[in-house]
Parts: sequence; C-alpha cells; structure tokens
Amino acid sequence: MLFTAVTFIGFTALVAVVAWWMTRGDDLSTQDGYFLAGRKLTGPVIAGSLMLTNLSTEQLIGQTGQSFATNMGPIAWEVTSCVALIMLALIFLPKYLKMGLTTVPEFLENRYDTTTKRIISFMFLLGYLLTYLPTVLYSGALVFNQIFEIDQRLGVSQLQGVVVTAVAIGIVGACYAIFGGLKAVAVSDTINGVGLIIGGFMIPIFGLLILGNDNIIHGINDLITTVPAFKFNAVNPADAVAPMIPWPVLFTGMVVNNLFYWCTNQSIIQRTFGAKNLKEAQKGAIFASFLKLVGPFFITICGIIAFRMSMDPNEGFFTAAQIENLTRTTDLAYPTLVLTVLPKPLLGFFAAVLFGAILSSFNSALNSSVTLYTLDIHRPMFNPGATDAHLVRVGKRFGVILAAVSIIVAPFVSLAPSGLYDFLQSCFGFFNVPILAAVIVGLFNKHVPAVAPKVSLVMHVVLYSVSKLIPGLQNIHYLYVLAVLFALNVIVMLLIGKFNPRPEAYVMRDAGAVDLTPWKYAKPVACVSICLMLCVYFLFSPLGLAG
Repeated sequence: MLFTAVTFIGFTALVAVVAWWMTRGDDLSTQDGYFLAGRKLTGPVIAGSLMLTNLSTEQLIGQTGQSFATNMGPIAWEVTSCVALIMLALIFLPKYLKMGLTTVPEFLENRYDTTTKRIISFMFLLGYLLTYLPTVLYSGALVFNQIFEIDQRLGVSQLQGVVVTAVAIGIVGACYAIFGGLKAVAVSDTINGVGLIIGGFMIPIFGLLILGNDNIIHGINDLITTVPAFKFNAVNPADAVAPMIPWPVLFTGMVVNNLFYWCTNQSIIQRTFGAKNLKEAQKGAIFASFLKLVGPFFITICGIIAFRMSMDPNEGFFTAAQIENLTRTTDLAYPTLVLTVLPKPLLGFFAAVLFGAILSSFNSALNSSVTLYTLDIHRPMFNPGATDAHLVRVGKRFGVILAAVSIIVAPFVSLAPSGLYDFLQSCFGFFNVPILAAVIVGLFNKHVPAVAPKVSLVMHVVLYSVSKLIPGLQNIHYLYVLAVLFALNVIVMLLIGKFNPRPEAYVMRDAGAVDLTPWKYAKPVACVSICLMLCVYFLFSPLGLAG
C-alpha cells in the first residue's frame, strides 16, 4: 500500500508540475487569458481536453455498472457521440467562432435577449451544482475509497469514507480550476488523457489474462463462450427500460442528448472556443470523435468481464463478499474489477490516472461554471464596469463557494435508484432539451422572438416533471420522452416565430476573433469516423459477437 501511495502521489505531482511549467508565462489577469486560454489551443490539445472533460469515473463506474447489470447497450453513450462531435465541427463551430463567443448563453443574449441568457446561465449553473459536479465527486470518491481502503483505515462506514475522499478530491480539483484557468485545465487534461487510455486498457487486458491463465486469446475465448450471448448485444428491444438502451432511441433521444452535451454544453465546448482558429477547433472535435469509438473496449467491456468473474464464487475471481456487494449496487463492479485484476505495482499509477480523470471533469465543469457566473451574471447585473482583473478575482471566489456546495451535495448521489450514470443523464433532461432547442432555432431561424425560448423552457420543465410522476410514463425510457419534448419545443418556438416574429430579422455578425478558414480534410476524415462507428455496432450485435 505504501508503494501504491508513493506512485500515486508521484504521478499526480508530475502532472501538476508540467501544467504549471507550460502555463507559467501566461497572463491570467485578462478575460481571454483566464477563461479561453488566450485563444491559443491546438487540435490535439482540444481533442484530449474534450475526451478527458467527458471521460471520468462517472463513465468508468456508471457504464461498467450498467453493462454488468444489462449488456453492451451502454456503448451508445460513447460510440454515438462521434456523430454529435462531427456536427459540432462542421455545423456549430463555424458559427460559434465567427461570433467570437466565450459562453453559449452569450449567443442567446445576442440572438434573443438578456433575460434569456440569464435564465439559461442559471440553469447551467444549477445543473452543474446539483447533478454533474456532485456525481463526479461521488463516483471518484467511491473508487478511491475502494483502492486505498479509506473507510477501513479510518474505522468508519463506507459512506463516511466516501465523504472524506470527496472532500479531498473537491479541494484539489478546485485549486486546478480556480488558480490555473482554462489552459492549466486543458494541459493537465492532455497529459492525463494519455495516461487514462493506457491505464484504462490495462484493466480489460489483465482481466482477460486472468481468465485465460496468462493467455489473452484463451481469455477472450473464455469470455465469449462462457458469458451468455445476449450480454454482448448492444441492440436492445424497443420496449427496454432504463438503464437499458432501446435501439430506437439511438436515432431519437440519444441524438438529442448528444447534441446538447457535445454542441451546447458549456463545460464541454468551452475548450473549442479557446481554439487559435477554426481549422484547429475542427481538428480537435473530429479527433475526439475517433477517441470516443474506443470507449467500448476499455469501459463497457469491463462490465462483461466483471460479470464473468462473478458468475461462480467457487472460481475465486471475486470473493463471496464482493459478489454480495455487487448485488446491492452494480456501481461497485469497476472498482472491484480493478482491485482484482491489476498488479499491485501498477495500482498507484492507475489511481493517479483516475484521479486525473476525476479532476479533469470536475475542474472543467467548475471552470465553466465560474465563466458563466462571472461573465453572464455578475458583470452585467452587479458590476457592468468591472475590469478583467476584478472579474478573475470574483470568479475565483465563486469557484470556492461552488466547490464547497458540490462537496456537500456529493454523498446524496448514493441514493440514486438506477445507478449514478443513469441518474446523471436523467437529471440533465430537466434542462438540456430547451437549451438545445433555443440554440438550434436561434442559429437557423432569423425571425423567432425572445419570448419563444422562455415559453419553451417553462413548458418543457413542466412536461418532463409530469412524465416522472405519472405511473404509466415512468416505464417509458426517458430518452423517448426527451425526443418527443425536443420536437415539441422546436415546433412551439417556430409557431411563435410565425405568428409573432421579431421586429427585425437576426443578423449574425463576424467578431473577427479568429481565422475562419476550415480544415480541408474535415469531411473525409469525418466519414471515416462514421464508418468505424458502424463497424463497432456490427461487432456488438446479433450479426457479430451476440450471434
């Protein structure tokens, strides 16, 4: 355990030193310097930061737990993201960078009005505060409590151990985001991204080696022949309920969910706003689409390997106590697998990589929250004449408060009935659809007035809340509900625009912030990514391994 702790601290410190070294000369006292990394980010850095901002322990734990309990269906959260990332690169980024945006609500103010911007900014902040940030902290603390046996060493309950760990992670993550700005976040993301890909693949590889008595081919054969074929299927029946992913939602609600997350979610696309030009931004988004295609092979498959190891306690892969714990919460599948298959000398390195992934998601969302509050709420409402240096100071103070509240809320995620990842996605449903509808209608329609997104927002929150309360609708997958509500939101906004159009048509102006020359290979490379996505689904279908 001492060696594990030393290697963990060593790798974590190395990342911090490299991030400090690469940002030591940056001017963080200006708005662009602190919030957008001086608009100097390149494609590989953007791709790595997009991947690491998205990929954290809520994916590793949540999706592994889902596949352990169901089948390979959760690959949808990873693989279908490549379509949204390509749409971000080819459709959204040219418009975003043309306007020189710092935040998505900034566009909504320009397109609609200030009230719309403040409402959306507040919803983003509320979503980050009550769901995303606490879920990241809780999932990370769950892993570290298992690896370092914090609850046992302190002589407390598992929940108390998770709380102590969440506090520690929250403090370190807040320091990255609050005192380093976006570039420190992006640089540390890139370093940890390489480590996470290496460390992430070690888990299924070592797991297969154990199943095959040190022969990975025998391990693959054991997995395929011993585990029931349906576990390898990613194409579920249309009437499947959460946490399973019905196949029709891949073309409906999942598209809506991914478009919101990858094309309008501030914590994700903020690093693309920091690109040095459109070419690098498009490279970053499309490179990230390829990275999302490898997720099933080091995330989702871990749930199937864990299921195989839990099939017979007499085989000795998992202890009887571990299997009993997995029956209570499948969110323990990933940390249990890590402790079982990973050699002890590598445990510290992997813990450091996981810590980096946790920090990446936490500090990226925290940085985006600070950006939203400082630029979209504090300056226009409380201090319109504030200098950049003052705004940075205010942002740091707000970041401290936000981190503290997230730490307090994190333990309550343990009460989620269907697993933390499904809980997170379901909670996003309260605000993601009206935000996406407002952005898409605003970008592609010149006549819809400012009242339309407000009506759409109120209608959505009411209807989505009702869908959670009516017994008959509770058995319908929430992604179906989101697809219907998205269409309804867009239709209502367009009808308002038809019968009560804005006085003057909206004109998108070029801010001249960056060079808008597109990447000439964007479309052919994007087509390759789409073809590979179809190949992954073929593999995990009745035509492939599930057959």
